[in-house]
Amino acid sequence: MTRFSSLKPKKVLFIATRQIGDVLVTTPLIQQARELWPEAEFHFLGYRGKLDMLKGNPDIAQLIETSDRPRFGEYLSLFKRLFQRYDLAFVTQPSDRAYFYGLIAAFRRVGVLGGHPQGIAAQAQTKKSKSDQQNAWKKAVCLHTVHVDYFNQHVITEKLRLLEVFYKNAKDLFSKPISVIPPAGDAITPSIASQLRSPYVVLHPGPLTAYKRWPLAYWQTLITWLCAQGWQVALSASPAKQDLQLNQDIISLLDEATRKDVIDTAGRLSISQACSLIQGASVYIGVDTSITHLAAACNTPTIALFGPTPPTNFGPWPNGFIGRQPYQLRARTQTVGNITILQGPGECVPCRKAGCDDHPNSRSECLDLLEPNQVIEAVKNVTLKQ
Repeated sequence: MTRFSSLKPKKVLFIATRQIGDVLVTTPLIQQARELWPEAEFHFLGYRGKLDMLKGNPDIAQLIETSDRPRFGEYLSLFKRLFQRYDLAFVTQPSDRAYFYGLIAAFRRVGVLGGHPQGIAAQAQTKKSKSDQQNAWKKAVCLHTVHVDYFNQHVITEKLRLLEVFYKNAKDLFSKPISVIPPAGDAITPSIASQLRSPYVVLHPGPLTAYKRWPLAYWQTLITWLCAQGWQVALSASPAKQDLQLNQDIISLLDEATRKDVIDTAGRLSISQACSLIQGASVYIGVDTSITHLAAACNTPTIALFGPTPPTNFGPWPNGFIGRQPYQLRARTQTVGNITILQGPGECVPCRKAGCDDHPNSRSECLDLLEPNQVIEAVKNVTLKQ
C-alpha cells in the first residue's frame, strides 16, 4: 500500500448519501481526520434532512445538502458548487452517485467499496460479480479503498480505515479510545418536558423496515413490567406514518394504570431534542435503527434488539472502545461498555437478509423468539450497575 502520510489537504469533503445513522457513524472518522489535519477546513455532503446528526459538530465548517433524487437543474447547481473545490474527498458510501460527487469535488479521493450481500467469504466463492465490475472504476479514481464486509468488519472500523493510507503505521488508528459524537442537544418540547419525571426509560420500537420489528405484545409486556418497577416510559418514534401508528398500537394494548406512566413523544421531537431526551434517561431500549446508535453515542445505557443484522457490522458502538471489533457475530446476550446487544436463537442468526422471506415487510423469526424476559433480565443487569 502506498502511503501518503505527508499529504496536508487544506479543504476536505466527507460524503454520506444515505440515512441519518450512516451520517452519525462518520463522526469518529471526522474526529480522527481532524487530529491528522488540525488546520484543514472540513465540509460534509449528504441528503437533505439527514444531516441533523452533525448539528454543532465542531469539526465541520459547512453542511451541503442535496436531494436523494436530484433533477438535472440541481445536479448542475451542485456541480458548479463542488467542482474541484477540495483537495481530498472521503466517499463513505459505495454508491455510484457518492463516487460521482467525489470525482467532481476533489483532486484526490478515498472510498468505501461495495461487496457481496453475504460478506467477503461468500464473494470469494463466486466468480467475478457485478460489484467487482462496478468497483473497478472506483478503485481507479481513488488513492485508497476499503471493502465493506457485512459480517466481520464493523462500520466504524470500515470508515476509519479510509485513513490508513495517511498514517505511517495504520495500527495507530485503533490504539486509542474511539467514540461516536452525538449532535448538540436542544431543549425538549415544553409539552413533553412538563410530563417527564425521573427515573424514566426511553423506548424506540420503530425500525425503518418491518423485518426489524419486535412483536407488539412483547412491547406491551416490557412496558407493563417497567412501569410496575416505578419507571416512567417515554416512547420515541420518527415522524414516519408507520412509526406513529406503531406507537399508538402499542399504547392501545396497555391497561389504563400503565398508560398513565407512558408518554408518546412520537413525531414531536427533532433529532437534537431526542438526543436531550435520551441523555436524561436511565436506560434506552430500541430495535436496530439510527436512534439506537444515537443512544449509544449519548453514553446512555443502551439495550439493542438485533435480528437479521450482524452486530459485528452495525452494532451500536460502545464509546471509548479501543480496537477494531467490539462484538461477537452471534450471542444471545453480549455487553460491551454500557451497550447490551440481544439476539434471538437460531443457527441462521444473523442472516443479513430482509427477514425470513427476504423482503422489507417480512417477519423475522429470531425477533419473534427474542422473548420479553430476556430484555427484562438485561434491564435488571443494567440497573444493578447504576
